[in-house]
Amino acid sequence: MSADDQRLIAACLEGDTAAFGELVRRYQDRLYNTVYRLVDNAEDAQDVVQESFLSAYQSLDSFKGDALFFTWLYRIAVNTAISLKRKRRVILSIDGVRNGEASAEPFDPSDVARPGHSLEQQEQERRIRQALAMLSPEHRAVLVMKDMEGQKYEAMADVLQVPIGTIRSRLHRARLELREILEREEG
Repeated sequence: MSADDQRLIAACLEGDTAAFGELVRRYQDRLYNTVYRLVDNAEDAQDVVQESFLSAYQSLDSFKGDALFFTWLYRIAVNTAISLKRKRRVILSIDGVRNGEASAEPFDPSDVARPGHSLEQQEQERRIRQALAMLSPEHRAVLVMKDMEGQKYEAMADVLQVPIGTIRSRLHRARLELREILEREEG
């Protein structure tokens, strides 16, 4: 653990809430980016990050310091995101309506010279987002952590608190399942 994080945690434990505010400022963006990929909704991601920081603050005295503070916080956030996804399985329909609301695709200003490419890219991203939403929270988490964030197996095992073999197994199954979903959609 970094000496600065250790100093801030010690100050928090002595009642200095501004020290925890500094930890929040330091890690909220990284945490939000990860959580957003897991829950695929900005408001839900904000809620999960806020809940994670609150949970971390309330159990800060149980933080042993044998891992990085961010790793501990990351574990809390990923578990909170997985719990949220379990509670709220997104229902997708063929016409692009999610839970009764039409979903708008974000505008992609890149590659202006070839508009067809931009549309193809948006369609591919939409297909992947929909396919990811169909995966179980555990499979989605390992795919996001490994394939989108480039996490190492050891870090993933630490965050999810499962053996590395389980991580590899889930990742393998998740990739197969994602491929099957995408192929089914194409066919």
